[in-house]
Amino acid sequence: MKILIELPTWLGDAVMTTPAISNLSNHYKNLQITLLGSLASTEVFKNHPEVIKIYVIDKKFSTLYKTIKSLNEFDEFFSFRSSFRSKIIKFLIPSKKKYQFDKRSFNKGHQVEKYNNFINNTLGNNYLPPSALVIHTNASIDVNSDSKVVGINPGASYGSAKRWYPERFAEVAFELSKQYDIVIFGGPGEKEITSDIEKLLIGKGVTNYHNLSGRTSITELISQISKLDLFITSDSGPMHIAAALQVPTVAIFGPTNDSETSQWMNEKNKIVKMKLDCQPCMKRTCPLKHHNCMNHIQSSDILDAVKNLN
Repeated sequence: MKILIELPTWLGDAVMTTPAISNLSNHYKNLQITLLGSLASTEVFKNHPEVIKIYVIDKKFSTLYKTIKSLNEFDEFFSFRSSFRSKIIKFLIPSKKKYQFDKRSFNKGHQVEKYNNFINNTLGNNYLPPSALVIHTNASIDVNSDSKVVGINPGASYGSAKRWYPERFAEVAFELSKQYDIVIFGGPGEKEITSDIEKLLIGKGVTNYHNLSGRTSITELISQISKLDLFITSDSGPMHIAAALQVPTVAIFGPTNDSETSQWMNEKNKIVKMKLDCQPCMKRTCPLKHHNCMNHIQSSDILDAVKNLN
């Protein structure tokens, strides 16, 4: 059985499709999977045993069209995206059967459940609820530390409203540096906030840290997170990687809905959030200009959550 899957664009959403894709693997024998998606989303599946080919989608439609026209026919096509662009892709894909996720039809529950229900309904089978997230990895990068390691992940691709403040991350890292070595994570667009944290740590005399912001591929990021003893993070793609790898995690939520995008099936996780009338607004920037969903969270709240993890 040859199937083509279009993945969600965002890293975290791609990780949250893994139980649904496991259902496909359980349903079909001798499955061969080809993937379409962004660089970030496809990297999650780089070591998946049933993935035989990956195409990174170019934003230019002309290049995308050439890629699609070069494809051989597939038995089935599944898209986890509901955009108009994906509808065009669905129309062009050479496949006998084609299915596309519709966020209006699957609008209840956790995002993992939405993706899983899409696949179950498509297959016409009543499988068990989605299992834990799965990432296949064999990459390895050593931090050269004999101590316990905590990861600090201040970034969030969705928008500034999801980001807590560098000085408070630094306060948390400073306190934890007495028990843990610190690893600071961030993508290429998050170097400013991670640099601010690094400068604050230097000012506090902390030397047992590594700033890996902008220095890791997704595969290397997965490897690094797998080695952590603790993860402090915003609602982000790396948060879902940590869930898949069962890393003890404290996740900071502001404008987004933790009932939909919190860690899936990670027993050692704590969510830190306020309970304001304006939450969750789901906006990229605070529409009320006060950012209280993040502003009211103190470093002591995170440190208390760390204590309660143990």
